[in-house]
Amino acid sequence: MKTILLLEDDQNLNKGITLTLQKEGYHVYSAHTISEAEAFLKRSPELLICDITLPDGNGLDFGKRVIDTMRIGLIYLTAMDSEIDIVNGYLSGADDYVTKPFSLTILSAKVQAVIRRLDGREVSKLTADHMEVNMKNGQVYRDGELVSLSKTEYALLIYLMENAGQILSKGQILERIWGMDGQFVDEGAVAVNISRLKNKLGIGNISNVRGLGYLWDGNVSKA
Repeated sequence: MKTILLLEDDQNLNKGITLTLQKEGYHVYSAHTISEAEAFLKRSPELLICDITLPDGNGLDFGKRVIDTMRIGLIYLTAMDSEIDIVNGYLSGADDYVTKPFSLTILSAKVQAVIRRLDGREVSKLTADHMEVNMKNGQVYRDGELVSLSKTEYALLIYLMENAGQILSKGQILERIWGMDGQFVDEGAVAVNISRLKNKLGIGNISNVRGLGYLWDGNVSKA
């Protein structure tokens, strides 16, 4: 499920957009202030929809700071509709600039278009806390030192980091890493490989959520 962070201080508009996008199958994190939105960034949303005039700061500055530090789509949603405002929005790195009033149907279509473009971008690097994964050469570094991983351990790490903040069930992991719903793999394969990966990395980002699955706990930046 694609995740969207919506930063809009008008409560009625925020609710309307949230319900519309949820009906389209998106998971929406709803924020009314920049400080609220900051907390949701830890969950690595794939798209930020951001108002510009906000009670605790400038959305333009916030949006630029976000896209400078993580791989995320950005749509500005604002009543600031002068030519210079729109140009400044795009120059700051926005994928789209929607002026109020607007149609929820059109906004939904623009969201779909931006997410399709994001899916087409090739990710070359994942970074989180002390970790850096170079996906071009398959090398993993912890605090600048190379970590030797097996092919399976590397695939597990990528899958967990790409879905940071989301619980992945054993079934999902078996299907993604081993294929065929894991029907030809020993039931303990996931736990064993997760344990080996955790020992090699020496960090506490990978958590076992009892009865549900495994989770990469922490923010992951994609470039």
